[in-house]
Amino acid sequence: MSKRIVIAGGGVIGLCTAYYAAERGHRVTVIDRAAESDLGCSYGNAGMITPSHFVPLAAPGAIRLALKWMWNPESPFYMRPRLDRRLIEWAWKFQRAATAEHVSGSAPLLLQLNLASRGCFEQLASEWGNPFDLTPKGILMICNTEEGLEHEMATAMMGRALGLPVETLDATQLAAMEPELSMRAVGGIYFPKDAYLTPERFMSALIKRLRERGVDLRWNTAVTGWHAGAGRIDAVMTADGALDADEFVICGGAWSAGIARQLKLRLPMQAGKGYSLTLPRPRKQPAHAMILSEARVAVTPMGSALRFGGTMEITGEITGTDLSINPARVRGIIKGVSKYLPEFTVDDFQGVKPWAGLRPCSPDGLPYIGRFQSFDNLSVAAGHAMMGFSLGPITGKLMSELLSGADLSIPMSQLSPDRYA
Repeated sequence: MSKRIVIAGGGVIGLCTAYYAAERGHRVTVIDRAAESDLGCSYGNAGMITPSHFVPLAAPGAIRLALKWMWNPESPFYMRPRLDRRLIEWAWKFQRAATAEHVSGSAPLLLQLNLASRGCFEQLASEWGNPFDLTPKGILMICNTEEGLEHEMATAMMGRALGLPVETLDATQLAAMEPELSMRAVGGIYFPKDAYLTPERFMSALIKRLRERGVDLRWNTAVTGWHAGAGRIDAVMTADGALDADEFVICGGAWSAGIARQLKLRLPMQAGKGYSLTLPRPRKQPAHAMILSEARVAVTPMGSALRFGGTMEITGEITGTDLSINPARVRGIIKGVSKYLPEFTVDDFQGVKPWAGLRPCSPDGLPYIGRFQSFDNLSVAAGHAMMGFSLGPITGKLMSELLSGADLSIPMSQLSPDRYA
């Protein structure tokens, strides 16, 4: 049965949900607080599809690293110390989740979701003629310390135990995979099931298909409130008036918690700001996408360009806009690049405009996907942190199944939005 569906959020999660819902014959409206020209987190990211990222953000050792890094504004992780009730609550929940038991219970699901999403990207590339440059060549994890390599090898062993193909490389083998690139590295890990693409091109192609299917895209349209009855949403309020529908979905990224709070629903979340720098004509182009492990910097070829992205800057739960550029964070990325890839220097980045986006981070490192118990026609898909782009298509597909009353292709009980209610 065809339904009228309103999706609050026009990033990759919201638009993928709209696409798969429209494919099932539903009438879909997408509203977003930003202008269509705004390059949000779905556009300037590293464009990586990462089955290798099966370890949630909340994992053993994460607190220790965070405390080590948080006092250095150029480090891979930074959180400005401040008295903030929601931040303190989030950090406490994060600490509680950062256990080996949580990782072992979450890793199989995250791997399954990422592999399924990779399959969705491949199908879309085949159907659309690959306008977004999907490149299924795998991703290299580059380590320049023995300690870093040992840590990545532990992750590789966990991946193998879950059935993920993984190859460990010494410095010679690593150099053979990147013969044109000078590297300072002791070794690395190769994840052949990973892939990468150009996110801006994917989003443009996705919007084109949505318009072809009659999806109503309304930009500059923020959620201002709700009309709700007993256990059911009647309409969502915007500055342009009320929108009624059969189903409502919150896909607002880092703004989702504030949208849900208008209905007295709890979605603990903090915004993790990430940065990227894109060289339009790099002096060298790697043969593979790579992650500079200890520096936490992603390096992605995108056509003739090369993008460097990284850092996690906890900026707080978002109720407005915080896309300011912290120069120290940008310096941290550039310094990290030169430690591994000495042919790239500070001069290469002169005049390059940094981009910043806000990742929605849940305390346990798992996204919120599913229906709220309080309202039988309200769902959410948010909180994917650094895996938002990678998990965009499978999240949209699962949401379309849920909204259609179909059997779910992947069980989602671990992702319940009510797990912190």
